[in-house]
Amino acid sequence: MNNETVQIRIDQKTKLAAQKAFKSMGMDMSSGVKMFLTQVVKDQCFPFIPSTKKTIALRKKWDKEVAEALKNGKRYTSTKEMMDDILV
Repeated sequence: MNNETVQIRIDQKTKLAAQKAFKSMGMDMSSGVKMFLTQVVKDQCFPFIPSTKKTIALRKKWDKEVAEALKNGKRYTSTKEMMDDILV
């Protein structure tokens, strides 16, 4: 199989940050991009959910609700106790 070259244009700040992130995961930029593209081909979709201001705000809201539920939510000592409560 012959390898092809892919060129992209990206700002230097993003490039350096990506190189640093990939290095922290034990790989170089080329390996990280190959992994990303391979996953896209395999799944026929992004291997992540792209973030927007709206999704970031929604995630913060969910995180706040989860923290509140963990702090003040109802707790059960058994599955039976939970099911009895839910089915009442």
